[in-house]
Amino acid sequence: MTVNRVVALVAGLMVLASIGLAQFVHPNWIWLGVFVGFNLAQSGITTFCPLSVALKKAGVPEGKTC
Repeated sequence: MTVNRVVALVAGLMVLASIGLAQFVHPNWIWLGVFVGFNLAQSGITTFCPLSVALKKAGVPEGKTC
């Protein structure tokens, strides 16, 4: 898997987890989804993504973008 695919996978899973936790545990968990969405928008504008930096340092290959 490449960095871009892992970032997309983690972001999607975090949003799904946020929705599930907000539904079944406490409504304030929705803020996790808000944070993930904000981070995705910010990385789209600035091209800086903390998760991709960490994955690159961990040795995950960059690969080609789609």
